[in-house]
Amino acid sequence: MSDLKIVIADYKLSNLFSVAHALEYIGVEARITSDPKEIAQAQYLILPGVGAYADAMQNLKTLKILDPILAHINQKKPFMGVCLGLQLLFEESEEFGNHKGLGILKGSVKKLPEKNNNQLIRIPHIGWDKIEIKKLELFKGIKNQSFMYFVHSYFVIPKESDIIATVTDYEGVEFVSAVSKENIFAVQFHPEKSGNKGPLLYKNFIEKFK
Repeated sequence: MSDLKIVIADYKLSNLFSVAHALEYIGVEARITSDPKEIAQAQYLILPGVGAYADAMQNLKTLKILDPILAHINQKKPFMGVCLGLQLLFEESEEFGNHKGLGILKGSVKKLPEKNNNQLIRIPHIGWDKIEIKKLELFKGIKNQSFMYFVHSYFVIPKESDIIATVTDYEGVEFVSAVSKENIFAVQFHPEKSGNKGPLLYKNFIEKFK
């Protein structure tokens, strides 16, 4: 798989090397870059991310990589979003105000509720939680109810239920933890921090579109 041009977009809000190491583990070499031309030439594009939604959108614009990312997705080339990279795909987020996202997927990003049945919920959600798999294709070799590693305070609410790939229950609150639509695969959890199951997800993503 080393001959594939796999690019990890660097917009200064992520630990990109842990993603690259997860890909190395399955024999895949990826290029970390903020160069718009390299992003435009990618066969596969991965958009990780941690941090604030508005900062992320501003950085994508400042670095001039917003348009090549949108073009990549609209050209139906394989795209994978991780954590903030999932949330940015949606139309808007309420994080620190109301901010427009990429608008590729219909829906919004909301904060996890502070209470459920009068019980306080710990925010941010940090640690291992189970995923309930709704769409099997990109989860080959991964058992239902497997644990994945999460770090987030916000979650996506898709308007299209058929794109939901996994859901997760966190202290009684169920949220969408992965989506899949055509050339797009995106997850709220961090595959690169989720043990040996994480690299398998990257492998499934790459092999689906070979």
